Amino acid sequence: MIEDLHWLGIRWTEGPDCGGSFGPYAQSERRSHYLEAWRRLRSGGFIYPCTCSRKDLAQSSSVPHEVQGHEVHEDDQDDEPIYPGCCRGRQDAGTFAHPEGVNWRFRVPDGEEVNFADLNLGEHRYAAGHDFGDFLVWRRDNVPSYQLAVVVDDAAMQITEVVRGADLLKSTARQLLLLRALADPVPEYFHCELLRDGSGVRLAKRHDSLSIRHFREGGMSPEALLDLAFQPL
Repeated sequence: MIEDLHWLGIRWTEGPDCGGSFGPYAQSERRSHYLEAWRRLRSGGFIYPCTCSRKDLAQSSSVPHEVQGHEVHEDDQDDEPIYPGCCRGRQDAGTFAHPEGVNWRFRVPDGEEVNFADLNLGEHRYAAGHDFGDFLVWRRDNVPSYQLAVVVDDAAMQITEVVRGADLLKSTARQLLLLRALADPVPEYFHCELLRDGSGVRLAKRHDSLSIRHFREGGMSPEALLDLAFQPL
């Protein structure tokens, strides 16, 4: 990906390939940061251990019908189904010295509206417990979730503006709750419209969509690819 971004003419002043004052930049090397945040959330009563399996969630009558019989990826950002609350009443979080062995979920405040003004797409409002449920912050295989990792990284690296795809708008609502619980500064957010194929399906690895590397190896120039990508919708 770094090679492809350089090929497109994009340059940056710090990162995994050139260093910088906020390193390390690989999330695999930032585990201590995530563990410290997990401890703060556990001590503050914001998270609880969950032993529900994917099968349990798929079989729950509370889970939206479209996930029945489908193995939903636990770390799939906005596609995470609303958690039915089976383990929500657990009060034994303080007995865990380490997060591994169970899933850890953030206890969202029921009914609270999370509002934010996106710099590109305007005002957005999501209802906790309705638009999204208690979401994962740490997986049973001892890996921090996407939601927790990016919040911790943004705060530690003093990020003031987050630019990403519109498919992550609902994740912003979750992350604002995490930022509040951790008492970390809130950056501004700019969500870009998604690139889609001729059928209107967004380009994504899961759909085997054509990649930048594919166009690059096919002889397309960076200028031609950028012109194609930024044609008016």
